[in-house]
Amino acid sequence: MPPTANAAALIRHTVLLRPAIITTAFSTTFPTTTSRAVSRSCTVIPKVTSRTMASSCSSSSKGGLEKLPSSPIRLLRTTSSVRLWRRPHLLDHRTVALVPTMGALHSGHLSLIRRAARENHHVVVSIYVNPAQFGISEDLDSYPQTWDSDVAQLVKLDRELADDGDNLGRISAVFAPSTKEMYPGGFPGQEVDSKGSFVTITPVGELLEGRTRPTFFRGVATVCMKLFNVVQPERVYFGQKDVQQTVVIKRLVRDFMMPIEVVIGRTERDEKDGLALSSRNVYLGERRRQKATVLYRALKAAEGEYKRGGRKRGRILRAAEGVVEEVKREEEGKGVEERVRFEVDYISLADPDTMEEIEEVDPARGGILSGAIKMLPVEKAREGEDLGHSGGPAVRLIDNIILEPQGGKEE
Repeated sequence: MPPTANAAALIRHTVLLRPAIITTAFSTTFPTTTSRAVSRSCTVIPKVTSRTMASSCSSSSKGGLEKLPSSPIRLLRTTSSVRLWRRPHLLDHRTVALVPTMGALHSGHLSLIRRAARENHHVVVSIYVNPAQFGISEDLDSYPQTWDSDVAQLVKLDRELADDGDNLGRISAVFAPSTKEMYPGGFPGQEVDSKGSFVTITPVGELLEGRTRPTFFRGVATVCMKLFNVVQPERVYFGQKDVQQTVVIKRLVRDFMMPIEVVIGRTERDEKDGLALSSRNVYLGERRRQKATVLYRALKAAEGEYKRGGRKRGRILRAAEGVVEEVKREEEGKGVEERVRFEVDYISLADPDTMEEIEEVDPARGGILSGAIKMLPVEKAREGEDLGHSGGPAVRLIDNIILEPQGGKEE
């Protein structure tokens, strides 16, 4: 057999030896399982148009391969291009990490990329706004589209990684597919009763966020299955801010027996007031941004009760509810040109494995404090007031705090 034939045979043989990942997502439901949640993000994953991409992409002189401007980072738009790029790294036993994003990158995303570069030879950043995880009345059309800024941040970060001798790898590729590429059979729609190929993780995907946003985790699990199948990473990186999402993803990987390690990075926060960084924070504007910390403050108060020995649900959550009610009273006493309105969706004390509500924290296992609030639009804007991105629509904010295991029960 000639050398080229031997090489081809080696490629086929090696690829077949890799544990298979299911290549077609399908609709199914899982029984209750237990998988220990780790302490720490869909947030996955942005709609990028060909027009906006063209403004920030350049072609390599070798083979017409697209790269980000002034950078060795490859721009991959299709499943076939990712698989072609991926194959030699598999043969060379080089580890590949995936950091899924929806663009509108912030320091939380960058911290995940930095960690991935320390631990892997190659890092792939996906940028895709997945419509399947938005409800029909949610903010898909107004979701921030910041391709040029995202590209600039990735190029700058990659240069920093190249200068840091402690890193194993760098950003090797950006995967920015279209919806047609991600849903080759046609996008099935955003309705709860949409027909199509979905992955459903229950009951965890039906609780908390899933109760308010019934298609959210179905969309997250489906797009992550697709991304994992396309990139075939050894590791994937998510942030703790979306704690329920991390539980869903770990369950997805475990139940479908994927050869992937799920790595959770800590929540990145504003250094001044602790607000969790989120792509949706751009909606807030100056006035609502000042009060957006109410959820974090409430969760911190609840955490304080736990650290002081509280184990019962009532005692822990009363501390959080007290903070919320105090801020509401303060705002109700202000005029329409000054006040901020918000609604609490939930404040939860949940089991770290199942995300189901608990009446008492087992100090040997800890728990998860989480919550969601909706910051309502400003009633009456002051002259020249910055209302935020897209005119400052209602914006949903989530946050969580992990209650670490401790000794002793409540007296």
